[in-house]
Amino acid sequence: MTTRKPLGLPSLKWIAMAAVAGVVAGAAAVYVKETGIGNGGGETASAECKLAKDRVASVTPLMKGQVAAMVAAYEPRKLTAVSFNGPDGKPLTLDHFAGKTVLLNLWATWCVPCREEMPALNALEKEMGSDRFQVVPVNIDTGDDEKPKTFLTEIGVDALQLYRDNTISVFNNLKKEGLAMGLPVTLLIDDKGCLISAMNGPAAWDSEDAKALIKGAIGS
Repeated sequence: MTTRKPLGLPSLKWIAMAAVAGVVAGAAAVYVKETGIGNGGGETASAECKLAKDRVASVTPLMKGQVAAMVAAYEPRKLTAVSFNGPDGKPLTLDHFAGKTVLLNLWATWCVPCREEMPALNALEKEMGSDRFQVVPVNIDTGDDEKPKTFLTEIGVDALQLYRDNTISVFNNLKKEGLAMGLPVTLLIDDKGCLISAMNGPAAWDSEDAKALIKGAIGS
């Protein structure tokens, strides 16, 4: 685990910070532990995702401690509207990561909680990144790549690649799905591309709780 103080569950300070970020993104940052997610938009469950219900059931008990704000998907499904640019600038969808469990994180340099959790995401990728798992951080700053690139270099992020969507479409599409209420937004997606769970707000992704959740999602 990185040496910085774990973020833990969202405090009033974090909620206030993320609320500002949510206003900038055009959404209100709200942290609510509900019975399930996945009823907010037009995506539908596919035959491929029916088996993901068993995975959701197995990892739900692991959504505790530092990752207690994670909410299980009520109806696992493909998020076909999610797209962004890869490190080479070419468009990608979640199909690009087929065969891998993915922790998709939306962040921006103006979002203070996003900036704070980035070293933890970097540490998680360093320790657990493999041909079976990848952290995919998607930056939604407007403008060119220079600002997010500079930020990641300054804080020593060396295991994460820079994925980008300067149109903020990926955030808006997830907002329509009822999955994004502010920044950061983190989605856990299985190796078939099916949504398992989602979180609005920061977490200590380098914690033992987070690692246990990822191991459960991978099935290891």
